[in-house]
Amino acid sequence: MKKKDKPISLIKSVDHAFELLEQFRGDVSELSLSELGRRLQLHKNNVFRLLATLESRRFIEYNASTGSYRLGLKAFHLSRMVARQMRLVSRARPTMEAMVRKCNETVCLTVLREFSVICLDGVVCTQPVRVVPPIAIRLPAYCTAAGKAQLAHFPGDKLVRYISEHQLKRNTPYTITDPASFLEYLQQVKQQGYAVSREEMEVGVTCVAAPVRDYSSNVVGAVVLPGLITRFSAKRIHKELIPLTKKGAEEISGHLGYF
Repeated sequence: MKKKDKPISLIKSVDHAFELLEQFRGDVSELSLSELGRRLQLHKNNVFRLLATLESRRFIEYNASTGSYRLGLKAFHLSRMVARQMRLVSRARPTMEAMVRKCNETVCLTVLREFSVICLDGVVCTQPVRVVPPIAIRLPAYCTAAGKAQLAHFPGDKLVRYISEHQLKRNTPYTITDPASFLEYLQQVKQQGYAVSREEMEVGVTCVAAPVRDYSSNVVGAVVLPGLITRFSAKRIHKELIPLTKKGAEEISGHLGYF
């Protein structure tokens, strides 16, 4: 079978590694070195180096009893993570759409990954000037309402480690960069059940966020209402947007089994 032409920009070794992993699908649970070489049309030495690298990262395991290779625990872990994220998105979407209908502002669903905020899904409002959800883009957690809504529920020692390993850089004149002030605000967020970021990440943009919990009470994400500061007055934030965001987060949490 002739391989498809690959774009010049691809890194061949990385492309081959993913192609190797993709061989374990359907009813194929194990493959030998020779079988993988035939499937990938690569020399055995090249396949062996790919396997050794993936095995060191626990994406591949060697079964000594059969002399073949199979997917490792890391691949299983990632597949479960993707499944959880897809379940979170599917169960959150109706609530997010209802929130947009009520306030006509964009609503996003985010998670934390390695102390960065990642937007999994978003529903855009009909305002002529609006915030567009940055799907799959990593944003720093410390200067976003979504990040603070989740960081606030971390254990104290984990927060201290986060601050020691991540400099609180000033993105705008309003970014909180003092560690003591940052920790103090997170304590407030934990008590009140929501976070507000007023132009800390980007001038002119304000966000309101509330944590989403799963059946085990763990915080697994955050619902976020981002918008222009010209529409997010202090009165509107406290009278309308905070209650709406908290209610939306509670509803999604309920869909995940939290009560």
